[in-house]
Amino acid sequence: MNFRLDELWLAMMPNSRKALDLRRDPRFSLLANPGAGTDMDGGDVRISGRATEVTDPETIDRFAADAGAPLPFHLFLVEPAEVVRTTVEDDELVIRTWSPGRPVRTIRRGNDDAPATVDAP
Repeated sequence: MNFRLDELWLAMMPNSRKALDLRRDPRFSLLANPGAGTDMDGGDVRISGRATEVTDPETIDRFAADAGAPLPFHLFLVEPAEVVRTTVEDDELVIRTWSPGRPVRTIRRGNDDAPATVDAP
């Protein structure tokens, strides 16, 4: 996943299973740990949405030049539908969600039977 040319992109090897799957069904979900190493310091982040293949040679060449990526490759423009970050803060599980056109929503859940709380945006 790349943030380049003011957009979010997926670039994949020619005819890779992932690229062919996205051609067939553009829905995707990507889970990553943004922290250093294998610790969970930064929590987990999930980005889900749709990835549309870009076949315009000019756009592909511009992306390749900007990323320093060797041709050929499949290039997909990502349209996020939801971004979720899950962390542990003190004794609470904290889930922050964002969708285009909406404010960030924060849900906090403790280690007990108390209901989760939702922070007002």
